[in-house]
Amino acid sequence: MFSGSFPFRSTPSPSTRPAATHSAPSPPKKITFKSALERIRVSDHFFAGINVFKVTPNGKLEPALFTLSKDRFILSVLPRKLLDRASSSGGSGSLLRPTILRSRIKSASSTGGDSLDGTSSIDASILSSGTTMNGGGMDTVNIGSIDRIQSGQNTLKFELARQRERKQGLSPRNVGGIPLLDENRCFSLIFRGAKTLDLMVDEGGDREEILYILTAIVKEYGRAKLKVGNEVQLLRYVWNDVDRDNSNTINEKEMGELLNRINFQIKEKNHSAVYQKFAKTLGLDKATRKRGLTFEQCVTLLHKTKRDTWQVKPVTQLFYDMFGQFMNNNKVRKKVSATSFLNRFLITVQGEEDKTMEDVMNLFASLHDLELAHVANHVTEKDYISIDHFEAYLLSRSNDIFDPQREKYRKEDMSRPLSEYWINSSHNTYLTGDQLTSRSSVEMYTKALYRGCRCLELDIWDGGKDDFGNPIPIVYHGHTMTSKILFEDIIKSFQVFLMLHPGTYPLILSLENHCSLPFQEVMAAQLKSILGKNLYIPDEQSLLGELPSPAQLRGMVVLKGRRPIGATDDYDTDDDAAADDLTDQQSVRTDKTSVSSRKLATSVKIAPELAKLTLFHGTKFRSWDESIETPTYHMHSFSESRVRTFSKSAQAHRWVEYNQTHLSRAFPSGKRVDSSNYSPILAWSTGCQMVALNYQTPDEPLRINDGRFRENGEKGYVLKPSTLMMKDKVEPSALLLEVKILSGSCLPKPGGLSSGDCIDPYVIVSLFDCHEGKEITNSQSTNVVMNNGFSPIWNFEDSYHFQVQNAAVAVMQFTVWDKNSSPKSDEFIASASVPISCMRQGIRSVQLFDANNTRSGAFDFASLLVLVRFEYSQAEL
Repeated sequence: MFSGSFPFRSTPSPSTRPAATHSAPSPPKKITFKSALERIRVSDHFFAGINVFKVTPNGKLEPALFTLSKDRFILSVLPRKLLDRASSSGGSGSLLRPTILRSRIKSASSTGGDSLDGTSSIDASILSSGTTMNGGGMDTVNIGSIDRIQSGQNTLKFELARQRERKQGLSPRNVGGIPLLDENRCFSLIFRGAKTLDLMVDEGGDREEILYILTAIVKEYGRAKLKVGNEVQLLRYVWNDVDRDNSNTINEKEMGELLNRINFQIKEKNHSAVYQKFAKTLGLDKATRKRGLTFEQCVTLLHKTKRDTWQVKPVTQLFYDMFGQFMNNNKVRKKVSATSFLNRFLITVQGEEDKTMEDVMNLFASLHDLELAHVANHVTEKDYISIDHFEAYLLSRSNDIFDPQREKYRKEDMSRPLSEYWINSSHNTYLTGDQLTSRSSVEMYTKALYRGCRCLELDIWDGGKDDFGNPIPIVYHGHTMTSKILFEDIIKSFQVFLMLHPGTYPLILSLENHCSLPFQEVMAAQLKSILGKNLYIPDEQSLLGELPSPAQLRGMVVLKGRRPIGATDDYDTDDDAAADDLTDQQSVRTDKTSVSSRKLATSVKIAPELAKLTLFHGTKFRSWDESIETPTYHMHSFSESRVRTFSKSAQAHRWVEYNQTHLSRAFPSGKRVDSSNYSPILAWSTGCQMVALNYQTPDEPLRINDGRFRENGEKGYVLKPSTLMMKDKVEPSALLLEVKILSGSCLPKPGGLSSGDCIDPYVIVSLFDCHEGKEITNSQSTNVVMNNGFSPIWNFEDSYHFQVQNAAVAVMQFTVWDKNSSPKSDEFIASASVPISCMRQGIRSVQLFDANNTRSGAFDFASLLVLVRFEYSQAEL
């Protein structure tokens, strides 16, 4: 089936499409991305500095100054006490505000410090006092790394600040003049996936103005980056880190830092020679060379660094294989026409037979608008593109391996009963770490929601009582040392999310209810008072027939728990479900504790006030014949080991049939005290809708889940394949898949850090599949490329072959690792998971995500170039 390295025709396919006309050349476009944000109007006092209080990791408030750099790319938070000390040492009594940022101080981010992106700038006079910068120093955030901006107090740091405030009492101002928290003055920047910068504006400050300006800048950045090549965007992202003297140029010494920052190693002794040689090729005189390279010249340097390699570049080889190495005038090919691009590439290689000449001309227009390096083979004819344009397209999101038709949101697909969807689900959502001793946090719910989770779990227990004797329901992992948080605070976080995102498809709360009746009554009251009209309250009529659709429940919170009033024996908690298949919490609790826990689950009655609010009623499993006959709002929960048992049984298809009208939920084994995850593939193959994972653990299974729910606009609901909705058992689709890993582009250091050695990247390609009730994993690895994450080229003669057994469910994962001395110490860099049913063939880019499933900051332009070919033995997905 497969032969040769790049078996593409060198002659065009026959076509009746008309050739496009030529246009007159136009001059190269000036690179403007470096100053793209300067059009945003910003108040002068933002440049000078706004008085705020920064929330530290332990919840302490510290006075600080919040500033924006003149180019609008860097936000800085500087301790006011440092400025006061610098000011007093200089003989001035006024507060020093750094407007024009001059000298640079190494910040904690270069060593992995909290919430920092690199280095930032402050006035050189601050250093004259001998002050050093450490953990209490300056925080900086690059605009390109911001994932979202949120008002209020919805992060772990704010949670800790509220706890600290409660302990200290309610004095108007605490020790040191620190004010009480005011939710109307608080906001957070969430960046690099999971880091937060949490601030409260000082009295008299205007939070709304700050948020308005920041939102405008972030939006403008998002628009501007679409018009630049990866090298331009990468250089802009690291520019403030390496332009240490704020000269707006990169000198010989800074060039070495630049190359290390982008993960391209040149021996230090060769830095000078490389710099001087490149500067001379630009025709720079000695004085100009000493002054340094401009931004545009550095872009050209990066382009030249990538181009001038001893290895054959895959893009060059592909370009010549498809379009021919020589043009009709016998000159080496440096451009390709729209007709050849359509016929020889899009149709023949990519299999995009629906593309037209109009599509190609629109694509060419956007490629000509890209800001790329100024090179000699610049092509300006509108019906031609250069090899550099071709490479930019190959690495772009437009050419992503994930089919954009499967990725986009399809509103028309949201009107089926809930039982016909896979639903993005989490387990013990409140935990930040392991199942025994870690902290519980409201922030984990917000993180899960923004990651696309739509079924969230709460373990609710009796807490204490307030000063008026009212019960306080709490959430934590019962009978463990995990910390406790308020049920009320979690429900408030859901309401905040729905206020910001009113079009959200239903949030399903899986209530593991261990509370006595008085506490349940308070839970019901809090649910109704906080959620109001966003709480779905089923009536008896709505419980008849098929389940409601996501569209019918849009913007609502739906409860899973106990529905029938007074029924206790039939109810099933996660603890009970785990105990039934001998994988309960006995492995981590004493027998006495486990027994008492199970006794509590079956002896506590449900409060009528709470039962009336509940839609999904969890029931014990006895037989599929019995379960299928129950009302559709009845559902089952199974631990992962029970999933494996059922999948291998003779009645496996009966579970598939049950899942066509009812819901099932799977959850991790109680033995996973480290909060590791299990593969969701097998449960999905049965039609199980809610495959709950530990969201706090960014491991392989969670990344599989991220890939699955990238479909349908990341709404958290994906229609199950038709094979899982058929009454008769259907053999799953199978195919043979070949993958070649060709090259990488702009790969960051682990964690997106700004310092450290150049990485030694390699790629592991893994197929997660299942067949006849058994999980199948097939992983293959590339060679290691030493000291080059900027433009690594792997051995593209190597082919990796995969036999896919269940194409409707299987997921392929591309993971980039940094090779260290020991395999166990290799560091995760980035990954992408693609369902086989969503995969496109041909030469494709793989857009890479960080451990938090985001592409901000240093991951915004990280990608792989791969070749994918497949052949179906059955075509139904």
